[in-house]
Amino acid sequence: MNAELLAQAKALGFSDRQIAHLTGRTEDEIRALRKQLGLLPSYRLVDTCAAEFEAYTPYYYSTYDRGDDEVRASDRRKVMILGGGPNRIGQGIEFDYCCVHAAFALKEEGFETIMVNSNPETVSTDYDTSDRLYFEPLTLEDVLHIYERERCHGVITQFGGQTPLNLSLPLQQNGVRILGTSARSIEVAEDRELFADLLRRLNIPQPPNGIATNEAQALEVAHRLGYPVLVRPSFVLGGRAMRIVYSDAELQQYMRFAVEASPERPVLVDKFLEEATEVDVDCVADVGLFEDPSEGTVVIGGILEHIEFAGVHSGDAAMVLPPHTLSYSTIQTIRDYTHALARELRVAGLMNVQYAVKDDTVYVLEVNPRASRTVPFVSKAIQVPLAKLAAKVMVGRTLQELGFTREVWPRYWAVKESVFPFNRFPGQDILLSPEMRSTGEVMGLDANLGVAYAKSQMAAGAPLPLSGNVFISVSDRDKPHIPAIAQRFAELGFQIVSTGRTAQVLEAVGLKVRKIFKINEGRPHALDLIKNGELQLIINTPTGSTPRADQVKIRTTAVLAGVPIMTTLSGAKAALLGIAALRQHGYGVKCLQEYRS
Repeated sequence: MNAELLAQAKALGFSDRQIAHLTGRTEDEIRALRKQLGLLPSYRLVDTCAAEFEAYTPYYYSTYDRGDDEVRASDRRKVMILGGGPNRIGQGIEFDYCCVHAAFALKEEGFETIMVNSNPETVSTDYDTSDRLYFEPLTLEDVLHIYERERCHGVITQFGGQTPLNLSLPLQQNGVRILGTSARSIEVAEDRELFADLLRRLNIPQPPNGIATNEAQALEVAHRLGYPVLVRPSFVLGGRAMRIVYSDAELQQYMRFAVEASPERPVLVDKFLEEATEVDVDCVADVGLFEDPSEGTVVIGGILEHIEFAGVHSGDAAMVLPPHTLSYSTIQTIRDYTHALARELRVAGLMNVQYAVKDDTVYVLEVNPRASRTVPFVSKAIQVPLAKLAAKVMVGRTLQELGFTREVWPRYWAVKESVFPFNRFPGQDILLSPEMRSTGEVMGLDANLGVAYAKSQMAAGAPLPLSGNVFISVSDRDKPHIPAIAQRFAELGFQIVSTGRTAQVLEAVGLKVRKIFKINEGRPHALDLIKNGELQLIINTPTGSTPRADQVKIRTTAVLAGVPIMTTLSGAKAALLGIAALRQHGYGVKCLQEYRS
């Protein structure tokens, strides 16, 4: 490696990390060598006016072609905000909302805002959002260059999701000032062993768990915990490669083909709590601004109860704010745990906690000392800009000064429903899992919970029917519970259509059922009825851990035909509630401000 070769590699786009890997060195060594040789990037202005007029919009990109640096000098205090990076399925635009609100809030506080993001399809990269924009990858190398070039007051890593959060510790180790919750607290929340120690100190339960770096260790942990277990790589984004496994064979296949486990990249193994109610909590705190963790304020923004049982990624789950089935004592326990965690982690800004409630015990699943995907939804539901408040806290303002010190408990229902891209991928099964697959979300608001849920389904593109035929085919585990749901549909005037053993179970309790063939038995079958427009609603819960091919065909065909489909009994109950409420009350329309008043 010599100066000429290094300069050529950088001009061709090789990162320090790639060069380090190819030459058997560390990234820090390559960075030090570059600085010693004076090999630094220059920044060019994007010509947003295509040379027809002078471009005033400060959009920058880096280059190693040794040209002039076009960054305009400024002596104002600057704060860098790290965005969420490229959008993709399994990562919605919610983090971008938080970045944009942070930019607006810091402008109000007199700071010059510098946005670092690499996705031109977001609002954070619009010309009027921040004072300066760098179209750069969210890597340690690129962020450090910009930080040093702009001489920033500090960097906010909380708002872009997991990608910038993972940079907090290495940035701090390189002399960067991290605004808000400290990098050490972030490490405690992310590291399995440190986090377990914290929960033990606070006497807060979490599901039994373990860590595995190879197949043998994973099997040992799973046998100790008992199946089913939830397995996932550490530091994942959007629940990528997370899976619930029910047997040794499934776990062995996962460890061999789904992940590359090592001491540096361990696999997390958790006992999966079946039929537990999952709860998301978003809070804002200024505890990190004070020396004493008993000082400062912690305010819960929203407690969201998932409609689906635990096991569905929080980015995909339908949620209700405020909680609709949790007891007062459970809600109070959730509050107590959230406040204790925020104080112990010395949070300055936002924090998200995910809980599971099983048999009246509240378990902590994970704590994210950053903005979560639910922050935009909660902010709109309670009409308090949580991301703005959090950004102001990070630069030294207290919640007392900002006038937000008490939890807002809305006197109406807000239902969040996710939007999925399944109609773009014919043949792709629509079953939800711990791996996030949604691309957006919608909100339904109403004084009646059923109407709020029905509105959310309308907004998501699958409005609930008020009459017609409902096709029911459920797994053996769900068969004892389906007659009560089917009975209620019959009372609402729906014709029940079913197959095989599900039909037998329904007829055994006296329900009138139109029996049809299974797909491989004859015709007419469910696909015929969907294509003929004879089914208005489908309830189809999966059989076993591996879905059968005929079930996948039914679900994918329903999505392409625009037929509402429920794949869980909790979703079927919510649909019942919505249909009954719509038939009884209808629905009205109000603007967001009218709900506040």
